[in-house]
Amino acid sequence: MSYGNWEPVIGLEIHAQLMTDSKMFAPESAAYGGADNEYTSPISLGMPGALPSINHRAVEFSIRIGLALNCRINPHSVFARKNYFYPDLPKGYQISQFDQPLCEKGFLDVFIDGKAKRIGITRAHMEEDAGKSTHHGDYSLINLNRAGVPLLEIVSEPDIASAQEAAEYARSVRNILRYLEVCDGNLEEGSMRCDCNVSVRKKGDTKLGTRTEIKNVNSFRFVEKAIDYEIQRQIASIESGERIVQETRLYDSTKNRTFTMRSKEEAHDYRYFPDPDLLPLVFDSSWTDQIRAKLPELPREKATRFQTQYGLPEYDALVLTQERGVSEYFEAVAKICGNAKAASNWVMVELMRELKETDKSIEAQPIKSNQLGDLILLIDKGTISGKIAKSVFAEMWASGGNPADIIKAKGLVQISDTGALEKIIADVIAASPGQVAEYRSGKEKLFGFFVGQVMKASKGQANPDLVNQILKEKLKGS
Repeated sequence: MSYGNWEPVIGLEIHAQLMTDSKMFAPESAAYGGADNEYTSPISLGMPGALPSINHRAVEFSIRIGLALNCRINPHSVFARKNYFYPDLPKGYQISQFDQPLCEKGFLDVFIDGKAKRIGITRAHMEEDAGKSTHHGDYSLINLNRAGVPLLEIVSEPDIASAQEAAEYARSVRNILRYLEVCDGNLEEGSMRCDCNVSVRKKGDTKLGTRTEIKNVNSFRFVEKAIDYEIQRQIASIESGERIVQETRLYDSTKNRTFTMRSKEEAHDYRYFPDPDLLPLVFDSSWTDQIRAKLPELPREKATRFQTQYGLPEYDALVLTQERGVSEYFEAVAKICGNAKAASNWVMVELMRELKETDKSIEAQPIKSNQLGDLILLIDKGTISGKIAKSVFAEMWASGGNPADIIKAKGLVQISDTGALEKIIADVIAASPGQVAEYRSGKEKLFGFFVGQVMKASKGQANPDLVNQILKEKLKGS
């Protein structure tokens, strides 16, 4: 999208809840859900004298993310108190990291229309989540189950130049988090949340404009729409002589607009200081090396390998590597059938359509990778046609059955007997003298009519290659 003489400057703050069993500084469950205020303890309730203790697993997960985002991992970091009052933050402060974070100075390459764009990552620091308030007219209810859940806040540099780039960057971060199996990336449940910092300036200016923050946007589509709206709002305001105020805004997806939530605090407003109840987080760099050695192949690396190893187009490779489970399923299918492109097509088209329509995950769907691989083998061997395969696939999805068993039970074997096909074709030609005459007079487009009639007569079981071959010969006439 063009903004005339203006250019946007955008940075994202992504809050990722870490999938640990317990909370960041307390022993109770960090699971989503539970009865209201079930997962609480004196520590997460902010009781006087309750002492926090660092979750070792959360630190490991955070290092894993930092490495995947090409960050420098600091073997000495400090937890600080970030002082501000919220009803759902019982202590009156949040334990976070300030000037000495765990991870910093990283980057992530995102791809827009096939072109790479490098987004710098300022820092990725550990902190605890707040509880959740729900508002009911004249009163509000507070659920503190979420209070203390481990978070990693990933802060980008203001390197993002469009709403499309911002959404793609957020998707790329989510894909990495899910590949690492440290965050489920569920925006609707709030386990991943995006804050969007947006400002505009005249093209050619080097000074940043006044930024606003759009808080807690919960879908990638809304990230794009909210940023686009805010860019246009700021440009219109400046051009009409108004001054942009540094503030936090919320996005209303039903009205597609942002509105003021509160004035935006600066770092000094939070009165950060090292938490006296927590010693600095110090570990040997060998631990980082051990974690690095266990990192899985990440989405972009895997997409590149799919192109070189399997000869897939870039588009296929990128689609198949969006989810780790899908990429692993595809590879298993490709190894069984030996036809990577066919495996790619069946996974991307037939399987992904069913996943979307039924809202199933790749792990929960009924067709095993070896079954889909066997189906493709049957097509390649000429046992069934592609058309028949689609009906077999539908039955496999419904029953979880093996393709060979379904083909046998329904009598769906492809007709490849030349004599049988010649008889069917002879009957079709005899029943269509007018069309035959027109075809022989030069209307070659009618060939498709004859193919359709043969397939109809054979109930879709005729070998299409043989049908074409025999039909062309028979329609030549004497």
